[in-house]
Amino acid sequence: MERRNYKARAKINLALDVCRRLENGYHEVRMVMQTVDIYDELEFKRRKDPDIILSVNSRDYLGDLENNLIFRAAKLMRQQYNIQHGVEIRLKKNIPVAAGMAGGSTDAAVTMIAMNEMYGLGLTREQLMEQAVRLGADIPFCIMGGTALAEGIGEQLSPLPAPPRASLLIVKPPIMVPTKWVYEQLRLDRIARHPDIDGMVGALRQGDLKGITDRMENVMESVTEQAHPVITEIKKMMMGNGAMSALMSGSGPSIFGVYLEEDAARAAAVYIDQTLRTRGISAQVNVTGFYNTDSFGGQI
Repeated sequence: MERRNYKARAKINLALDVCRRLENGYHEVRMVMQTVDIYDELEFKRRKDPDIILSVNSRDYLGDLENNLIFRAAKLMRQQYNIQHGVEIRLKKNIPVAAGMAGGSTDAAVTMIAMNEMYGLGLTREQLMEQAVRLGADIPFCIMGGTALAEGIGEQLSPLPAPPRASLLIVKPPIMVPTKWVYEQLRLDRIARHPDIDGMVGALRQGDLKGITDRMENVMESVTEQAHPVITEIKKMMMGNGAMSALMSGSGPSIFGVYLEEDAARAAAVYIDQTLRTRGISAQVNVTGFYNTDSFGGQI
């Protein structure tokens, strides 16, 4: 049977603002989202029967299959487009779990892309994105990839120029931060300063890396850092070891620092990893970069 392999890349938020709570319980946001070169690996194989089979290298990741975004994405594609056959999906999980990096969303995005290609549906990227928002607000961006201004609940996307080349140090401490809880704790009336999203967009259009890093802000830090001071400590360690700026991604707890040179990022990674380990904290540490090649329909 036909097999296809894909890379599902993670995202970070270069800036994240929450504007207001909507009547339906969602929040209106303005964010600058960026794909990074940390990825899960997925293999897809067509089945003759209608079953959806999902396996992963970490059993703890699967949980309730019916609520897994990969399973839900495959099920949505089968039902929406009357696909008679099933699919077997093998996932190698590399993106940190529950990290504010859209790990589940990007896996679902690639699942929709793979189903579109395997079964010859001929859907455009825009058509897939329209379907994807039914599963999650981050999934349309993960289908599009690159750099984008996200508005609405995160599904209204405007492509932006790629940032200048830089190295990223990403550290995910061993804590869990439910996104729903962060939104519930967020007091918009107490936020005195909001990110300069328009300024960030302008800096991206000018190719100004310092202008970008000077405007890196995330209003969700006001909740997550207070609950988990280690996030603040990691940001300070990054800044003290050569980062142009450091920020929490999404609702956390992952933190990323932007470095001009890869050597500096790798040296900071070693220092932070060793420092945390002496305190009994085993964090996930990655050195990577921005990723802006069009990911739609992108088999490995």
